[in-house]
Amino acid sequence: MRILIDTNVLVRSVQRSHVACRLARRTLVTLFRSGHELFLTTQNIAEFWSVCTRPVGVNGLGLSIKAADAYTQQLVRLFGVLPDSIEAFDLWRKLVVNHEVIGTKVHDARLVAIMGACDIQRIVTFNVNDFARFPGIEIAHPENLAS
Repeated sequence: MRILIDTNVLVRSVQRSHVACRLARRTLVTLFRSGHELFLTTQNIAEFWSVCTRPVGVNGLGLSIKAADAYTQQLVRLFGVLPDSIEAFDLWRKLVVNHEVIGTKVHDARLVAIMGACDIQRIVTFNVNDFARFPGIEIAHPENLAS
């Protein structure tokens, strides 16, 4: 199965001090070993970079550019990176209008739009409720996958 990995799973997988780190890592390993194709978008790679380099005092990891770049290189090596497209943009616009999406939730709608344009039905995320409004996708919490 083709699966998109949400940014929060990526962040938790490198944040060793976070209670969800082991779960995030175990989930990714389980999915890889089960033969699933795991994907990212350029958007969630940029979001990952933002969290990695943001100071700890403002909900970031406080990593250096060098450390963030090393993690980013590893992500690109391990995961497929989905292309952005005008089709994804058109789907995104329909989603945000039809579901009245505002504020930071537009980023979630963008991930769903790219999923639609790339024929991916499942996303793995710690924030299941953020995606619940969007029909046609399967939302999986890491707890349900890390066996």
